[in-house]
Amino acid sequence: MKRIILNLAITLDGFIEGPNGEIDWCVMDDDMNFGAFLESVDTMFYGRVSYDAWGDFEPDGNASSAEKEMWQAIHAKRKFVFSGQNRTFEKAGLISSDIANHVAEIKKQGGKDIWLYGGASLIKTFIDLSLIDTYKISVHPVALGGGKPLFENLKKRIGLKLTDTRIFRSGVVELTYEPER
Repeated sequence: MKRIILNLAITLDGFIEGPNGEIDWCVMDDDMNFGAFLESVDTMFYGRVSYDAWGDFEPDGNASSAEKEMWQAIHAKRKFVFSGQNRTFEKAGLISSDIANHVAEIKKQGGKDIWLYGGASLIKTFIDLSLIDTYKISVHPVALGGGKPLFENLKKRIGLKLTDTRIFRSGVVELTYEPER
C-alpha cells in the first residue's frame, strides 16, 4: 500500500515560510539526492494555494539543467488538489470532501508512495486526520523569527519515532519520523 510522506523544508525556529511567504532560505544541495525521493513517489497532494503557485510552475530559461529535470520529474506525477472550491484543474484531480476516504482509496491503488506537498492548511488537515505515514523534515540552518509555522494549533499531541537522520554539506539536517500509533 502507498504511504503518505510529508517531505518538507523547515527553519530552525519551526517555520515553513517567512512572514511574506518567502522560501529563499531553502537550500537544495546535490548531496541531498532529491531525485531519489522523486523516484520513490508517483502521486502528489496539494492544497489549492500551493497548486496555484507550484502545480504548473516552469523554471525560466536561465535555470540549470538539474532544476529543469527536477520540475520535469515533479510534473510527471499524478496530482490531486484538495480544495473546498469547485474548480477544474487541467492536470490534477480535485478532492473537495470526505478526505479520509478518498485518500484511503488512492493509497489502495498500489504503485509508489505519495508526496504530501502542502500547503500549511492541507498539512494541518492531514495531521489532524492522522493520515501522514512518514514525516521527512529538512531543518535548514536559519532562523526567521516569524512566518508560517509547521505545527500550529494541533488538536492533539503527535508522538513520533525517529527512523533516520542525514546531514548535508550545507548544514541542513533531514530528520525522518514515523508516527507512534
